[in-house]
Amino acid sequence: MILISLTITIIYLLLVGSFIFGFDKVSIFKLKDIPAKTKFSVVIPFRNEAENLPDLLDTIATLNYPKHLFEIILVDDASVDDSVEIIQKVLDSKQGGFDFDKPEIVVISNERKTNSPKKDAITSAIKISKYDWIITTDADCQLPLFWLDSFDEYIQKSNAVCIAAPVTYSNTSSFLNRFQILDLLSLQGATIGGFGLKKPFLCNGANLAYKKRIFKEVNGFEGNNNIASGDDIFLLEKITKKYPQQLQYLKCAQAIISTKPQPTWRNLMSQRIRWAAKTSAYNNGLGKLTGLVVLLMNALILIGLVLSIIGVINFKTFFYIIFIKFNIDFFLIYKSASFFNQKEILKSYILGFLFYPIFSVYIACISSFYGYKWKGRDFKK
Repeated sequence: MILISLTITIIYLLLVGSFIFGFDKVSIFKLKDIPAKTKFSVVIPFRNEAENLPDLLDTIATLNYPKHLFEIILVDDASVDDSVEIIQKVLDSKQGGFDFDKPEIVVISNERKTNSPKKDAITSAIKISKYDWIITTDADCQLPLFWLDSFDEYIQKSNAVCIAAPVTYSNTSSFLNRFQILDLLSLQGATIGGFGLKKPFLCNGANLAYKKRIFKEVNGFEGNNNIASGDDIFLLEKITKKYPQQLQYLKCAQAIISTKPQPTWRNLMSQRIRWAAKTSAYNNGLGKLTGLVVLLMNALILIGLVLSIIGVINFKTFFYIIFIKFNIDFFLIYKSASFFNQKEILKSYILGFLFYPIFSVYIACISSFYGYKWKGRDFKK
């Protein structure tokens, strides 16, 4: 048992250590205020987002980018609340500084064809989009002032065909929120680290850009439409196979999108079960390895605690395992927190570290046997 424990711990140490190394290999991108050139179609699926849409529309109205260089396509996924009415009311009343000639803002209905509502919504929008660069985000996000400027300048200075960009949570008012931020910071750290190692395996669809012709070339989401989630990861895997050198990460402070954390533990668990449900379908070797090693390491913490209590392993061995995980996790999260300017969140790191093994192992077990509920819909395993 000691040999197994040490093996898992060493592999985990090397894996997270490689992400830390990769994180630093991705350079910070700084804006130079060059003339804008790129035209974007911004795709935003929504379902029952009446509470969040006003804030989203406000940030759209205040985007610094030239209004004639982008369009907004909002895709209604069968909302049963006042989402569509709220959008129309804002546009009709000309609130928020909107100029109705530019940018163009359209609302369309989702064309459901598969088991994945969000993939269908993105596909529906791309069909009518005017421009070659597609950017996806979510209706509960807030867009920074120079968001599109960041993508434009990066596109002008690179040969990228797909660009992943940073996402974080904004509300730190409770431990629940801070726990989610710590979790997302670790995911963002691994995401950036993967890009730095030239082996991207994670991205977030709330801040993802790609060329429309590339989307069509890889046949969009075809092949994984049976899985409700994963519009971002599965597309990333497809593009990685064809254009590994042109898949890049925009590590730019002005490109950071903020979104809201889940309001309750129940909602959070439902979200994480949804995320975990797609992992068995991953084709990326590093993605599969990371998921397995992280699960084994967290399970080892729980099992090791029990075994040390009953005397199968001594507490010193268990302490060393905890010590290694605690420090290597902290190092990665610290780097992410520094980039996202959220170092104050580290005050909750110890409590979050202690709780995370229980949370992650529980989610992994539940997602293996049960479906989940999301946006008022039930999805089977």
